[in-house]
Amino acid sequence: MNRNIKELVQQMTLEEKAGMCSGLDFWHLKGVERLGIPSVMVSDGPHGLRKQDDQADHLGINDSIKAVCFPPAVLSACSFDRELLTEMGTAIGKEAQATDLSVVLGPAVNIKRSPLCGRNFEYYSEDPYLAGEIAAAFINGVQSQHVGTSIKHFAANNQEYNRMSASSEVDERTLREIYLPAFETAVKKAQPYTVMCSYNRLNGTYASENPWLLTDVLRGEWGFEGYVMSDWGAVNDRVAGLKAGLDLEMPSSGGVNDLEIINAVKDGSLDEAVLDQAVERILAIVYRYLDNRQEESLNLESDHELACHIAEESIVLLKNEDQILPLSGQESIAFIGGFAKTPRFQGGGSSHINCFRTDSALDMASAAGYTVTYAQGFPTDRDVYEEAAAAEALQIAASADKVVIFAGLPDSFESEGYDRSHMRLPDCQNRLISEILQVQPNTIVVLHNGSPVEMPWRNGAKGILEAYLGGQAIGGAVINILYGNVNPSGKLAETMPVKLSDNPAHLNFGDGDKVHYNEGIFVGYRYYDAKEMEVAFPFGHGLSYTTFTYSNLRADKNTLTDTDTLTVSVDITNTGDRAGKETVQFYVGDQTGCCRRPEKELKEFEKVSLQPGETKTVSIILDARSFAWYNTALHDWFIGSGTYEILVGASSRDIRESIAVQMNSAQQLPLHVHMNTTFGELLGHPRTREYGLELKKKMNAFFGAPEGEERSESSSEAISDEMNDAMALSMPLRNAVTFGLCTKEELAEMIDSMNQM
Repeated sequence: MNRNIKELVQQMTLEEKAGMCSGLDFWHLKGVERLGIPSVMVSDGPHGLRKQDDQADHLGINDSIKAVCFPPAVLSACSFDRELLTEMGTAIGKEAQATDLSVVLGPAVNIKRSPLCGRNFEYYSEDPYLAGEIAAAFINGVQSQHVGTSIKHFAANNQEYNRMSASSEVDERTLREIYLPAFETAVKKAQPYTVMCSYNRLNGTYASENPWLLTDVLRGEWGFEGYVMSDWGAVNDRVAGLKAGLDLEMPSSGGVNDLEIINAVKDGSLDEAVLDQAVERILAIVYRYLDNRQEESLNLESDHELACHIAEESIVLLKNEDQILPLSGQESIAFIGGFAKTPRFQGGGSSHINCFRTDSALDMASAAGYTVTYAQGFPTDRDVYEEAAAAEALQIAASADKVVIFAGLPDSFESEGYDRSHMRLPDCQNRLISEILQVQPNTIVVLHNGSPVEMPWRNGAKGILEAYLGGQAIGGAVINILYGNVNPSGKLAETMPVKLSDNPAHLNFGDGDKVHYNEGIFVGYRYYDAKEMEVAFPFGHGLSYTTFTYSNLRADKNTLTDTDTLTVSVDITNTGDRAGKETVQFYVGDQTGCCRRPEKELKEFEKVSLQPGETKTVSIILDARSFAWYNTALHDWFIGSGTYEILVGASSRDIRESIAVQMNSAQQLPLHVHMNTTFGELLGHPRTREYGLELKKKMNAFFGAPEGEERSESSSEAISDEMNDAMALSMPLRNAVTFGLCTKEELAEMIDSMNQM
């Protein structure tokens, strides 16, 4: 339906317009009855609906309607499967239509800077490319049903401690390369109906009143078309926020902030046109939903099956020594650990879903006809070593052919609202796992956790299955993986460090007023690779019950320019005896030496399904951005000329094939020459290279023997050629006068000539 939104806004009073810019209550937007504008509802969340009836709250104290809990982002990202995330989004969009929800508050794409962040289970990855691609797929699925999404939390919201006031101190390059790209990709590829700004300050300015963030970057550079809403209670100064680009405040302020807007318009400190624009943005999205309302029914059972399928595609087989998995129905199997009976499958806080059904591994094993013995061993809700329960578990473990221990983090260990203080499992679990390994070497550990945990028993366990928080159908998915009904194909969307102190943010995480992101762009695998550090399991890692070989890597050109695209292809063969899926990961490494960059960065991925013996060619396209880094002098992306390596592998540390290409870029870094510019800087820039060579030649002559003469032996020992070269490269231009290479006037003329080139 064609509507004249501007005309509708012109009919509204100042009070009505100000009212449209805040919530009616906790979950509803205001309507204007006299103009026929109805109130619409928004609701969490990113992995299933949390629509609350009657009294509402933000953190889930009051019950919401029965719904399906799909695998949270921590697991679904491990699918590395865009189509699967689109399917998940479509299902959630249909559920939203069935329950009359105009906007689903998700996905959450904040980068996993530290494994301690209490909300990591809602976030996709440590890698911005993966997070952005998965988010865009999910958004496209939800919005295919004419239901909006609200990508969050914009931006640099990477801890829970003091999240409503702490300032994330992040340099521009790090923002552009790590913390903003997931939002940028989602906006450009999926155009979410809304963006939710974060609580925190960014370099001192609240995200809710940051014009650079909400207007210059989001709308001006990326072309965002929807409205910006606040996180619940994230508004600091309502009028400043409106001017910056914050259209909607959530929840209701009880009229307090509406009055501030009204008074600001009346006293002239706020241009009413700014208010009109915000209302137009809100109404455009409201009517996009209302004009496309469709009849949908809740299909909870079929959505439960989809949730199971997503979990199966995402669970990561971390270790499978001696092919201990898959299990056989003829083996004597013992399940140990309370999570086998009562799985932990979602996190606490605003995304907590009231599930209509929950499957446990124990129940699903029985339903499938598998005979297992069970011992609790340890509780799921506290860290207490119970002697009797442990003794029973050890007895059962010793007599079984194989043992599966269901371990994980209690609800109290991680949640929205606070961060973890350590990266350990409960001590009682680590102790019992170690004791079981002493009596039963054929042990598999299944993990239920929202973020990485230290695994002191990692080398002793023959099998490790990372189920993360897998949604309400996780029990059936785990059983199908354990018994080989489904071949695991998940890949880690984050690095699992050996210990907490290995994390690059370890000394700069969790501060209160200002949080300094001193690790810069070296987040996750970018850091561990640069440090050549041992990790428990690398980014992109995940095993299968079959094997894959990579061959015949090639590119459509060996030399390219910064306006070209590069098509890269590789052949993947299933060399095992069962069907399986492999996620082929394409990384780019900058060999130009133009600036300090990570060893390699993920730039594309593709999940491919193969029958035994089958070969498929995977082809991807790398564009200019795939080779670029953000230059703060240019305030733009820059591609240096030189060699780039294309690396293809099964994980960030399992590179199977690589090729090199030559980039001939037309871009040049700016160079303003001054008295303290070094000879080396002149040599490194094509515009000034000849000047640098001439000065270096004069400098070498100054410190060496006159031209045509050899230096004495003692002179050569005192000033080597290497020392001479090094001194010349780091010598500031002012010293050209000091050492008599030129006069002050000649140097000034030279500098002026170089700056005019």
